[in-house]
Amino acid sequence: MPSIAFQGVEGAYSHEACHAARPDHAALACRTFEDVIDAVRDGSADLAMLPVENSTYGRVADIHRLLPESGLHIIDEAFVRVHINLLAVPGTPLAEVREAMSHTVLLGQCRGFLRENDIHPVTGADTAGSAQIVAREGNPARAALASELAGRIYGLDVLARHIEDQSNNTTRFLIMAREPDPAPRGSHGMMTSFVFRVRNIPAALYKAMGGFATNGVNMTKLESYMVGGSFTATQFFADIEGHPADPAVARALEELDYFTSTLEILGTYPADPRRHD
Repeated sequence: MPSIAFQGVEGAYSHEACHAARPDHAALACRTFEDVIDAVRDGSADLAMLPVENSTYGRVADIHRLLPESGLHIIDEAFVRVHINLLAVPGTPLAEVREAMSHTVLLGQCRGFLRENDIHPVTGADTAGSAQIVAREGNPARAALASELAGRIYGLDVLARHIEDQSNNTTRFLIMAREPDPAPRGSHGMMTSFVFRVRNIPAALYKAMGGFATNGVNMTKLESYMVGGSFTATQFFADIEGHPADPAVARALEELDYFTSTLEILGTYPADPRRHD
């Protein structure tokens, strides 16, 4: 069976994303994002599932730095709704829960429910890891905030489902492989992701972006980040709609290339149908 690597322990939202996007792949848990990438590089896994941004909390730290250094290719994207659930030791009534443990990001996403039920938030290392701890300790007064998958894996009861404050909370994942995927074009369009650095000339970024505007190419993402801790070395990560073989995209990339010192396409892949939800 082919395999797909993710960061975290079993039951993490990245694990849930693996089940949703690649149900025919065995999921391989890894300690860090670097370990996920290494697992694909050395052949321990066929694919990598990497979160890049969340609709509530923005981009995932360090991911944009790791992608161009990985040597891997983006072959797909997956949008996964983040449903937060209150998980407790079997037989525990909601009224008995006094604390809820989870990653600090998840704790911040269900403040309303915790306040309404007088439950004190407790910061854990991650979501599924918190469920693991709650199951191991067996203390009815302490619950976990995590996925339903984590509840099934660690034998916890779901006391409350979908308690997140924002009903549209979604995480975007990129699926990466050792080789690019020459798959047919997706029925919902194509996406192209790339990184670049502009040349050291006045208004270089403004000029570099002009080709996308004049050719009618929609840029859905543009983020900058420092390289090597230097304030003078700035790299940009961008997503555009379309395929490099499309005439308009080809012209825009050709113009971009003129104003950049480096330009690397990380992948061209089908757009997820939930992208425009």
